[in-house]
Amino acid sequence: MLVETVVLASVGLLVGVAAVLVLPEYFPSPRALTVLTGGVAAVVAGLVARAALGSHHSALPTGVGAVTAALLVSVLARPDRVRPDRRSRRHSRRPA
Repeated sequence: MLVETVVLASVGLLVGVAAVLVLPEYFPSPRALTVLTGGVAAVVAGLVARAALGSHHSALPTGVGAVTAALLVSVLARPDRVRPDRRSRRHSRRPA
């Protein structure tokens, strides 16, 4: 159970760090809040899933923790506060 908790925490922290690195302009709150939200959400959801499913399933609680971490980190995103000139340039049109 200790190893599973460490894996869940690592997955959640990875989700939080990935969100901050990929879309930094969407997270005006402190970066630590975003990263820790991912970690705590993954651990809590994974342990609840493990308690509900039993100890036979090892990968499913990790998946549940990762999805829950992604969903709760996305709640912190604030796309309405991004200025139009700072949005991602991946989808901008190039002049012909």
